[in-house]
Amino acid sequence: MASLGLQILGITLAFVGWLVDIITCVLPMWRVTAFIGNNIVTAQIIWEGLWMACVVQSTGQMQCKVYDSMLALPQDLQAARALVVLSILVSVFGVLLAVVGGKCTTCISNETAKAKVAISAGVFFIIGGLLCLTTVSWSAHTIIRDFYNPLFSDGIFPLNSVGTMYCIIIKKKERMTLMIWGLIRKSI
Repeated sequence: MASLGLQILGITLAFVGWLVDIITCVLPMWRVTAFIGNNIVTAQIIWEGLWMACVVQSTGQMQCKVYDSMLALPQDLQAARALVVLSILVSVFGVLLAVVGGKCTTCISNETAKAKVAISAGVFFIIGGLLCLTTVSWSAHTIIRDFYNPLFSDGIFPLNSVGTMYCIIIKKKERMTLMIWGLIRKSI
C-alpha cells in the first residue's frame, strides 16, 4: 500500500474534487447567452443552469427562476442534471471507501481487505470523474455547435468563450482531481 501521506493527499484531492462537483451542479452558469438589442439599454444576459435560469439586465438587476418542469430543459441540460448528480453520488461512495480503506483508520484490520477497499475507492473516483467529463464535454459541444448555428438572429450571441472556458477550466480541475485520485488509489 502507499504511504500514509500519499493517501491523505489523495483523499484531500478527491474531497476537493467532490466539493467542486457540487458547486458545478449548483451554479446557474452552464450556458450563458447575450441578447443585445439596438441599444445597450435593452441588453440582457441569460444564464441557464441545471436547476434554474437567471436573467441579468443591463442595469445590473438579476432575476432567477427555478425550472417548472424538467421537460422545459434542453436535452443536454437534462442529461447533465442526471449525470452530475450521479457523479456526486458515486464520488461520495468513493470518499467513504477511501476513508475506510485508508492506513490512518482502523475500520478494517485485514490489510488485504483494506487494499481492496482502497482500489474500489479509486474505481469509484474514476467513474465519477468520467461522468463529469461526459457531462461537461456534451455541454461544451452544444455551446460550440450553437455558436456556429446560422439560425441565431443578429441580436443573439451565445457567449461561447464564457461558457466553454467555464466548462473547460473550472470543471476540468474537478474531474482531474477525481480521476487523479482514482488513479492513485488504483495504483496502490
